[in-house]
Amino acid sequence: MRIHDPNRPAAVELFLDGRRYCAHPGESAASALFAAGVKALRASPRLNRPRGMFCLMGSCQECLVMVDGARVLACQTPVASGMRIETIPETGVDV
Repeated sequence: MRIHDPNRPAAVELFLDGRRYCAHPGESAASALFAAGVKALRASPRLNRPRGMFCLMGSCQECLVMVDGARVLACQTPVASGMRIETIPETGVDV
C-alpha cells in the first residue's frame, strides 16, 4: 500500500515500458504504479482486455512483469531508483 508519512524518503523514478513514474521507497512497484494512474499491467491473452492488479499479495499472478530482465510480481517487488519495468505479452489462454 502507499505509505502516507510526511517524513518518508524522497521520491525515486522508475520506468514502465519506457515511461517515467515517481514512487517512494518502501512501496511495491504495483502500488506505486496504481497510485500513479496505471490500472493494468497486462492484457488478457484471448480477448486482449486490460487486466489489473487483483490480490496484491502474490497469489494471482496478474501483476507479473519483467523488472531489470527478471520475471517478478509487481506487488511483491519494492521500488528502487531507476527500476525498469516491462509488461509481458501473454501467450496463454484466459482462465
